[in-house]
Amino acid sequence: MSRNYYKWSMALILPAWVFVSFTIAQLLMKGAIWLLLAFDISLTSLDSAVLNSILAALLYVITIFITIGTPWVIKKHRTNLIDLGFERLMSWTDILITPASLIVYLILSSVLMLVVGKLLPWIDLNQVQDTGFSNLGQRYEYILAFATLVVIAPIAEEILFRGYLYGKLKKIVPVWVAIILTSLLFGYIHGAWNLAIDTFALSVVLCILREMTGNVWSSILLHMAKNSIAFYILFINPMLLATIVR
Repeated sequence: MSRNYYKWSMALILPAWVFVSFTIAQLLMKGAIWLLLAFDISLTSLDSAVLNSILAALLYVITIFITIGTPWVIKKHRTNLIDLGFERLMSWTDILITPASLIVYLILSSVLMLVVGKLLPWIDLNQVQDTGFSNLGQRYEYILAFATLVVIAPIAEEILFRGYLYGKLKKIVPVWVAIILTSLLFGYIHGAWNLAIDTFALSVVLCILREMTGNVWSSILLHMAKNSIAFYILFINPMLLATIVR
């Protein structure tokens, strides 16, 4: 097997492996819930916000464990903190670069939305993401939703995508290919067309940040900033969403 063939094969295998790990984690979660129900252990007594937060956190933990742990156990392919982009602590540069990168992401997302809207006019670009949280009323429910969507999700997804996947890909293929492959998968797992396009644009900027800084801290901060905006629009000021859609 030639070296080039191996590299490009791995370039396809790595994104597929992350997707498979995520799918396996989902199946394990569904299986665990089925077993609980089979033993008459009901989850309906739990507040939906509490349950969704627990399930989301477990899903991310299991996915990361499968993605990173399985190759480690089976093939002794170890992934350390440096590989994941945690070779140093967060710096002021990571923090200060976030506002500028947020603007870049918003511009790129808008341009891509406009282009896709012109080329594929039948696609609904106004779909609202199903976050798993709805009908929030109590303060603790908002806190749980915020912690899950704005803190846990960005950290876990940056570890998986800009840490593990991009970190592995950029070692075997050109950086621009690693960015595209990582961003295509990141967009795909978010479902609807408008979400896929938006998260693809976000991932491109996140990958560039990882490449520029050599770490995932700035990527995590940008991801948190983006999700904070989405949280505000979806849960704090939903009327703003209606205004934007018009």
